[in-house]
Amino acid sequence: MASGKHFKYIVLGGGVSGGYAAREFAKQGVQPGELAIISKEAVAPYERPALSKAYLFPQSPARLPGFHVCVGSGGERLLPEWYSEKGIELILSTEIVKADLPSKTLTSAAGATFTYEILLIATGSSVIKLSDFGTQGADSNNILYLREIDDADNLYAAIQAKKGGKAVVVGGGYIGLELSAVLKMNDLDVTMVFPEPWCMPRLFTAEIAAFYESYYTNKGVKILKGTIAVGFDADANGDVTAVKLKDGSVLEADIVVVGVGGRPLTTLFKGQVAEEKGGIKTDAFFETSVPGVYAVGDVATFPMKIYNDERRVEHVDHSRKSAEQAVKAIKGKEAGSAVEEYDYLPYFYSRSFDLSWQFYGDNVGDAILFGDADPGSAKPKFGSYWVKDGKCVGAFLEGGSPDENAAIAKLARAQPPAASPDELKAAGLQFASKI
Repeated sequence: MASGKHFKYIVLGGGVSGGYAAREFAKQGVQPGELAIISKEAVAPYERPALSKAYLFPQSPARLPGFHVCVGSGGERLLPEWYSEKGIELILSTEIVKADLPSKTLTSAAGATFTYEILLIATGSSVIKLSDFGTQGADSNNILYLREIDDADNLYAAIQAKKGGKAVVVGGGYIGLELSAVLKMNDLDVTMVFPEPWCMPRLFTAEIAAFYESYYTNKGVKILKGTIAVGFDADANGDVTAVKLKDGSVLEADIVVVGVGGRPLTTLFKGQVAEEKGGIKTDAFFETSVPGVYAVGDVATFPMKIYNDERRVEHVDHSRKSAEQAVKAIKGKEAGSAVEEYDYLPYFYSRSFDLSWQFYGDNVGDAILFGDADPGSAKPKFGSYWVKDGKCVGAFLEGGSPDENAAIAKLARAQPPAASPDELKAAGLQFASKI
């Protein structure tokens, strides 16, 4: 076998986790030549959330290098030059197709090999495509997905080419809500289609969802619930022209954007590491069942201390924090110094139109809505508490100030005894700010 490149540390994946891991390695004093980041993307790590928001704005859209990591958390922007200055090798446009953990070897699609002493798996997720299910016509042109910057470029080009046209968004989760808003801002006629009884069902209650659905409807976004896309029509050029729905109706479409979820990219490691709940099982330091191999971000199933169970979290906040934790643990182990266990508080947020919400904690038990959830209000501001076993375990807030968002985070961490539903409803944000 031709001799490949050897590194002390390899981070596999150049997404958010990869970038934040690089920054933490540099903080911890990595030596030039010790670390490589291998990414199948052609650009240095960037803040992925920008792709569904500012990247697609009609006025002054965000472009690289504007949102390289670590600007998303208020840190310094790591330009490609930063990596070379630190002696970190950024190996881009390189897809790893084989990982052999016993021999500590990674092999690329082009046949190059990379060996390591310590591996950090930060492969993230891939989008689920309708063609994966054999949906008829799903490979027509202008049926688009959003995960990487190339996808965002394709979507941006389609928006420019189909000005004033009809867009159908398939999916009612994060991507569905954020992209429906951004397509509407680009003056497209937007219809959103999803099978569930309301949008964002994994987090929103029916009451919370009712606000967002009405708000979107008022903005001119049409919403069709309880049905799915079962096929697509295309013209002679192979461009999509219509979406066929399960309920028999047909929607005209110039652009279709699909956001029906992701799958953690763990295939390379099947049978080589312990798995749990669809991810790679790790300890509180993100080390896997194979010593010297760590997994972070979307692919890791880790002990969530606050709820005493194991979870996998797909969110940028955890992608950043888990990467930092793993690198601290790697360097701590070398130095023989103790590192605190990861003690993560679940956090999700989204922004669309003039809206901005944050959620902390666990959305289990009874949900109690408070505040002004009237979509017609000039400045709607409302929230929800989740109460389980007499304790407040989660909190959601739309339109909160930084201080108010900090207060609901503190509440979710503290899990205080809850007042009665009526009292909670009446107290609203006051309940959180007293914690």
